[in-house]
Amino acid sequence: MPAITAHPYDYELPTATGLALLIIDMQRDFLEPGGFGAALGNDVHRLQAIVPTIKKLQAAFRALHLPIFQTVEGHQPDLSDCPPSKRDRGKGTLKIGDCGPMGRILVLGEPGNRIIDELAPLPDETVISKPGKGAFYQTNLEFLLKTHNISHLIITGVTTEVCVQTTMREANDRGYECLLVEDGTESYFPEFKQATLEMVCAQGGIVGWCARAQAVLAGLNSLQLAER
Repeated sequence: MPAITAHPYDYELPTATGLALLIIDMQRDFLEPGGFGAALGNDVHRLQAIVPTIKKLQAAFRALHLPIFQTVEGHQPDLSDCPPSKRDRGKGTLKIGDCGPMGRILVLGEPGNRIIDELAPLPDETVISKPGKGAFYQTNLEFLLKTHNISHLIITGVTTEVCVQTTMREANDRGYECLLVEDGTESYFPEFKQATLEMVCAQGGIVGWCARAQAVLAGLNSLQLAER
């Protein structure tokens, strides 16, 4: 059976129709100066290092005609879906909804809320707007995954310990087999990323698997060969 070499053990692949790539929040608000990430005092350049890796995975899934789902975290212009506890927490220079260099911070439709150009989705690829950290909360992601008969998710994006981990735990609770791409995710805090990778794989993969992108690409190639 086709598989990806992973931790804590090999990640067995389903038939091609059951596999999808999930790219979490690779948006300007988190990766570029002037967005929400920078407003919180973070070095956003750390997150940009994973862009080439995700781009390779994106290209591989497209070549195999496998589904790709992207998410963006953002709120309605009137902030009706942004709890005051979220907007008011922290002491950043800008809050959600404030005007920044790329428009209103973390508001849907603003320039800063757009997925970065390098990973722009194709017209037939799905982008899911989410008001929370997890991609399943108040979204139609679960409906879409069931519609496509998806059982296995290859997960990438930012930040590892917040939106990525939350989504992976949500997916795990719903029965999806999840693999986190180690060099396809990043955090503003390297120690948080490492801790998340360890938590995911602990106790025999209590949340899921972790693997490097090269192993994922090799596994996709074995899947393609098996499908012929």
